[in-house]
Amino acid sequence: MTKYPIFLEMQGRKAVVIGGGSVSLQKARVLFDSGARVVIVAEKPGDLLIDFCNKNHIELIRSKYLKEYLNEATLVIAATNKEDVNKMVYQDSQKLGILCNVVDCPQICDFFVPAVLRRNDLQIAIGTEGNCPAYAGHLRKKLEEIITEESGDFLNELEQIRRKILTEIKDATERKVLLGNLVDDESFKYYIKNGPDIWRTRAADIIEKTKA
Repeated sequence: MTKYPIFLEMQGRKAVVIGGGSVSLQKARVLFDSGARVVIVAEKPGDLLIDFCNKNHIELIRSKYLKEYLNEATLVIAATNKEDVNKMVYQDSQKLGILCNVVDCPQICDFFVPAVLRRNDLQIAIGTEGNCPAYAGHLRKKLEEIITEESGDFLNELEQIRRKILTEIKDATERKVLLGNLVDDESFKYYIKNGPDIWRTRAADIIEKTKA
C-alpha cells in the first residue's frame, strides 16, 4: 500500500533512538538537526555516539532497552543488532501509539526515512517503500547535480517576494499566475545570470504592473 508522505515538525518533540552503533548515530544526527529532543538508549554506546551526545547535550541512557524510555515520544527508531530487541521496541510502540521505524526491517515499520537532498530550506525526499534505500541514495546523488545550492538561495528570495504578493495582490487568480511566472525556469535563469538584487527589482516591477 502506498505510504502517506509528510514533512513532520519535530521541533522540541521527543524522539528516541535505540542502539549504540553508527546507524544510531546517523539517525540521531538527522533528528537533532530537525530540532527534536533526542534521547538515545544504548547499553554499550560507541565512542563516536558518546562524543556526539556530549557535544550536543543529548540525553544518553546507558541501559538495556525498557518500555518506559518511550514515554511521551513522538517517534522511535530501533537500530540495534538484536532482532528480538528491535521487535520488542516495535511492539511496545504499537501499544503506546508511537510511530516506529525498525532499521532494515520494512515489514514492521510505521514510517520509512527517505533519502533527502537539502538546499537550505529546500528539501527533496526520495522513498522506495523500504524496498531499496540504496537506490534512493543513488537517485539523490543524481539530483544533487541538478538541484544546486542556488536553488535553495532562490527559494529564500521567492519566500520574501511571495509575502509581498500576498500583501499587495488581492485577487487569488492573479496571485497564482504571478507566482507561477516567478518560480519558473526562465525566472530562475534570470536570477542566476543577474543576481538576487536585480532579480528582486524585476520581480517588484512585475508586481507593480499586475497591480496597475
